[in-house]
Amino acid sequence: MDLKYNFAFFDEGSKREIRRATLKAICIPGYQVPFASREMPIARGWGTGGLQLTLSIIGRDDVLKVIDQGSDESVNAVNIKKLISKTTGTEQTDDTTKATIIQSRHRIPEIPLREGQILVLQVPIPEPLRLYEPSEYETKKLHAENEYSGAWLILFEQIMAYGNTATGADHPVMVHERYVMAPSPIPRYDNPRLDRSEALILFGAGREKKVYAVPPYTKVESLAFEDYPFEVESFKDKRCRLCKASGLFMDEMADEKTGETFYQCNDTSQCVMRLNGKLP
Repeated sequence: MDLKYNFAFFDEGSKREIRRATLKAICIPGYQVPFASREMPIARGWGTGGLQLTLSIIGRDDVLKVIDQGSDESVNAVNIKKLISKTTGTEQTDDTTKATIIQSRHRIPEIPLREGQILVLQVPIPEPLRLYEPSEYETKKLHAENEYSGAWLILFEQIMAYGNTATGADHPVMVHERYVMAPSPIPRYDNPRLDRSEALILFGAGREKKVYAVPPYTKVESLAFEDYPFEVESFKDKRCRLCKASGLFMDEMADEKTGETFYQCNDTSQCVMRLNGKLP
């Protein structure tokens, strides 16, 4: 394929610099590594951090999948795929099982990831302590001193106000029993998928210029109190209107004409695979 740009858009020096930061992040699970975030042909806040990671690690033999909020065909996902395709020519797929690199915004695929795959998550706010400490200097000190009482206090205040923790997404996690980490705005439903995942999980925040990682088989625990254990969203007795699956993360929708509420699989790829008889 005749590419109009250097392979994977960036010059080789830029890719090496991002890869060095990524390797350091893998070596220190959950630790936020600063990197020189590059200018991209998309606006910051639309996935530039994840995109820079993907462009720095992708090779000619990789198979790429990009999803946004569970969908393979959202505006964000389609445009990222177009950019990567035009600058690499690598194969693309909607099938999670065939992908070697999966870039995602706000979801982890329903189909369990396997060893050898890399999940790249786009991150808007990488600092889990930012809600109560605006200073970057101070948050670095808190991480260094393993001082996370503020994170626990936020959860405690939610329990006092609402009767339970009210983090609908981006619920903080403890990685390798050392660093409290923001898992990106994935739903609580996806948090357990981070724990001892067979795949390498990378997190990129372009606007905040941070990279961090969860290596394969790393222990990841969602912050929770003994008497108020961590719970995921419940879709008990709910079935997808299309594929009739249950026990998955669902989107609640309403019929435009009747106003009747129905549920549909959030992960569009696995829903289509089930409809085509490729999944039970």
